[in-house]
Amino acid sequence: MSNSSTHPQADARKGLSALIVDDEPGMRDFLEKALGSRFARVDAACSVEMAQTLFDQNDYGTLVLDISLPGQSGLQWLQALRQGGFEGDVILITGFADMDTAIAALRAGAQDFLQKPFRIDQLWYALDRAADQNRLKRENYVLRRAVSSLQQNETLMIGESPVIRNLRKVLERVAPTDATVLVTGESGAGKEVMARTIHTLSNRSERPFVPVNCAAISPELIESELFGHVKGAFTGASESHQGLFYYAQGGTLFLDEIGELPLSMQTKLLRVLEDRRVRPVGSTRELDVDVRIVAATNVNLQLEVQRGRFRQDLYYRLQVLPIEVPPLRTRPEDIELLTHYFVRYFSRKLNLDPLKVSNEIMARLQAYEWPGNVRELKNFIERSLILGYFPKEDLPLNLNLDERSDLTEQAEQSALSESLETVERNHITKVLAACNGNKSEAARVLRISRKTLERKCIAWNQD
Repeated sequence: MSNSSTHPQADARKGLSALIVDDEPGMRDFLEKALGSRFARVDAACSVEMAQTLFDQNDYGTLVLDISLPGQSGLQWLQALRQGGFEGDVILITGFADMDTAIAALRAGAQDFLQKPFRIDQLWYALDRAADQNRLKRENYVLRRAVSSLQQNETLMIGESPVIRNLRKVLERVAPTDATVLVTGESGAGKEVMARTIHTLSNRSERPFVPVNCAAISPELIESELFGHVKGAFTGASESHQGLFYYAQGGTLFLDEIGELPLSMQTKLLRVLEDRRVRPVGSTRELDVDVRIVAATNVNLQLEVQRGRFRQDLYYRLQVLPIEVPPLRTRPEDIELLTHYFVRYFSRKLNLDPLKVSNEIMARLQAYEWPGNVRELKNFIERSLILGYFPKEDLPLNLNLDERSDLTEQAEQSALSESLETVERNHITKVLAACNGNKSEAARVLRISRKTLERKCIAWNQD
């Protein structure tokens, strides 16, 4: 059996299975020979009843289905399959095609239909178009999900410190493999950036990167969110739903805050990692998945194992390639690069003039401990651009007296030259201007009530 092909979807079908359902022996033979050069496995059935038995035992990505069959029709069976959550490619074939037949085929869930007799190139075209439709459906879902959660597609590890340089070398070796990766580090250190970098450098970079925060989904819904569910699987399941494993097919699934996963789900995830198959909630069928797992946590999973809150076998299964993201305070030499990057980024995003970073501000930035890591620095820069200046009060110095004397004296002299009321008024005026006069937004930025802000504006004769 030859695996060579010049058709664009041929490589995508390697390792997949197809099912042919037709009651004409000659048509079944023709289709088996044709599809045998494109799929790893091709099965054939002469009726819906025989096809259902095969369907329950195997995972098929493609169906070539005759409309007119003895007993249950192909259209009726396809409708039942779609309601049960089947999302594979479906081509309907018929000897009697008209407009009503075409409409019925599309409503039943077919991507295309062919009228007998048809040429083999027509079959390839229909299969390729069906595969493209399903691929676009996955990609659109992933894109909508990313936009709705305001996720930045950052794939940059900014920094030239020795630890970051070493991390880049490690990723160059880890990324091209399909091995599971466990990324550890403090909150805000950049674990998702690390995961995206792994995906970008991998052989899966053209496929979806699907992030999910395990701590943000209720324990009752996490299984459905990951594996999907069929219609009627539980109260409120009015229609079938594909899980994130489905949408990450061929790509990378990033499981953030993996330590928050309920114990019951830990058992099911371990089975998926070992068998590479998922079972949607309420379904009797398992589906093959080709997904790379990158997990992340800011908790000590070894300690969680000792406390009985995390499965030891899952921990070792995730710990194939552990990578630790260092906290920002351990690489102060990277703060200058990160600061200038975020200033440029937010000045473009917010359409504001970039701020000049003085030597004093840079010294404060590098001296600060950054308990929130890169995320805190990023938020500080965004807030500063909105305000129009760097709020020094948010950067308490942790220097020795000798080191900070010059900075402190300079700051104190500057502050004493103006009255407290003048400083407060100038500050609030700048915030209001940055917020285009929106007092509710300005009050939120200033961390005061809108009523307090309005009272001060009245006292200063400001609208």
